[in-house]
This record gives sequence, C-alpha cells and structure tokens, in this order.
Amino acid sequence: MKIVVLCGGLSSERHVSLVSGSSICRALRSRGHQAVLVDMFLGLENWEGNLAQVFDAPDGLIGTAAIETSAPDLEAVRRGRKDQGPSLFGKDVLAICAMADIVFLGLHGACGEDGRVQAAFDLLGIPYTGAGYLGSGMAMDKALTKYAMERCGVPTAPWRDIVSYTEEDIPRLTEELEVPCAVKIVNGGSSIGVSLPDTKAELEAALREMLRYGSHVIVEKKIHGRELTVGVLGDRYLPAVEIIPQTAGYFDYVAKYQDGGSLEICPAHIEEKVWHEIGEYALRLHRTLGLSVYSRTDFLLDEAGRPWCLEVNTLPGMTPASLLPKEAAAVGMAYEELCDEIVRLSLAARKEERL
Repeated sequence: MKIVVLCGGLSSERHVSLVSGSSICRALRSRGHQAVLVDMFLGLENWEGNLAQVFDAPDGLIGTAAIETSAPDLEAVRRGRKDQGPSLFGKDVLAICAMADIVFLGLHGACGEDGRVQAAFDLLGIPYTGAGYLGSGMAMDKALTKYAMERCGVPTAPWRDIVSYTEEDIPRLTEELEVPCAVKIVNGGSSIGVSLPDTKAELEAALREMLRYGSHVIVEKKIHGRELTVGVLGDRYLPAVEIIPQTAGYFDYVAKYQDGGSLEICPAHIEEKVWHEIGEYALRLHRTLGLSVYSRTDFLLDEAGRPWCLEVNTLPGMTPASLLPKEAAAVGMAYEELCDEIVRLSLAARKEERL
C-alpha cells in the first residue's frame, strides 16, 4: 500500500512525533509498503518533481530525528518554514495524503491528537489510523476525560476543573486548593504542562507557570503509588507496564524519552487480578470515549493496591522502545507486525464509519 506517515507538526511533542514517525515508516517499508515520512507542518517544501513519485523515494524521505531533553522551540520551527503561510498543513501535505491508501498518524499532542486533523481528513475522505475526531478530541481534554471516567465507573483521584483563571485568581485558588496536588493543563502531553506542588507556595508558582500554556487546568489530589500503563489494541487489552522513573520523582519528559530516564518492566510485576482490573478499566474508558483501533491508559496503584486512572492517550508513542510496542512484544507481536495491525484495524474502522 501507499502510506503517508504524518508526523512532526507544531506541538510541544514535535520531537517525539518525528522519532515515532521515522520508526513507523521504517517498519512499514520493511513490510513491503510504499511508506513515506511527511512532516505535517513543513510538508514537502524540499521535494522537486512529480508529486506522485514521492512514494518511490528510495529512502522514504526518512531523515534524522532525536528527542531532546527539552521541548522544541516552536517559534523557531514557524520561522523556518519557507512559505510562512497560516496553515498548519505544510506544502503539498493534503495533496500527498489524498494520494495515499491510508495516512498513518505519527502525530502527538495538540495538532494531531486532539481530533482536528482527523476531522479534516474525514471531510476530505482520507483514511487515517487510530481513533476518530470526536473521541480524539474528548480524550485530549483531561477535564472531559475525567468526567467520562466518573460517568463510566473508572476510579480517578478527586479533582477540580479550573476554567479561564487569571493572574488575579491565583491568590484565591491557592487558598482554596489542597496540597499536595497535581496541576495539569487540560490539553498537554509528554508531561509538559504538569506540576506537582507540595506546599502552598509551590502551588501558587505552579498556577502562575501553567498560564504560559493556557487558562484551563485540572487540579487533582496527589496519589503516591506505582505508575502503570496498559494498552488497548482492537478489542483487547495488552499486558501492563510498570514505569519506575530514575531521574525524577515522577515520569516527566526526561524520564520518558532519555536513555536511563526510567526503568520499564513489561509485563508489570503485579497480581494477575490487578492486571485484569486495570485492563478492564482501560477498555471501558476506550469504549466510553468512542475510541477505536488502539490507545494507552495510565494508572497509579496506591499502597493499598487500588488503581487510580490518570489519562488516556489516543496516539501513544510508537518508537520500538515505546510502551505500547513493549506491551505488544510481550504477547509475541513484533514492532513491524504491530504497525501493520494498526493499519489493518484502521482501514476497517474507517470503512465502518462510512456505512
């Protein structure tokens, strides 16, 4: 098949997306597909010649990509685009996607995981991988996901939805909110826009810091426990992974993506009944939000052995060393096979949506 692996874009998870996309593209090409890597924001600005011949590029347009220790400078990315146009789709992106049999979404965060790209492709009749626009949009919003958890009986920490707050509101909120807690922007990812204050002074600083990203946050009770994640593929859940950060008190951006940042154990060393419990919760939330194909849900397991759901990821990291591929490997599914399975399930999902 002709497959565009769409990655990059203009979100705080741009570097992660480029590495995921490169890995996916290599895997699909190894399975015999005419896969090409396309940066959603920069597009094919360096391609010369017939556009249809992109699929014949011997290297699949795969360049070099690495995840830095800090989030990307998005303003520098904007300035680096040749056409300086307002569209988030770069040169010829929509045209080459329309020529493909399917677009594999290697995007992460806003500008890819929030449903806008999926909605655009639905309107244009372009098949793509993963969940549809509505479920993607709801899952990207941590507040909406929390409401969904409460509605479907998935346990989550006590929380508060803080909408449209300003600098002037910070003293009042600091007084009202309990510590220790977790403060999170509603549409963040890769632990960007997350703070874990233990004191009122730290809470005040956290609320002020989050205004850099927007004025809508959730504040939840901080629960100490083991960090677990479990993926859903098709209609089943996969073995759980336990994440043990080595460089910070929690699974932050560096712990997620830098060598030695965390120890990841798959399958997690938990009782089988606990795995089934969190797996069923992950599957329930996946279905409640109307997701399809695959997702990955994060949990904390407290000292009493009770699971607490944190969030769901509709386009989880997809490097061979990422969490979902590790879970698939634990059931005997190689990385290349996983990428192919996502394509197969996605084509079936898009066909069903058109019926």
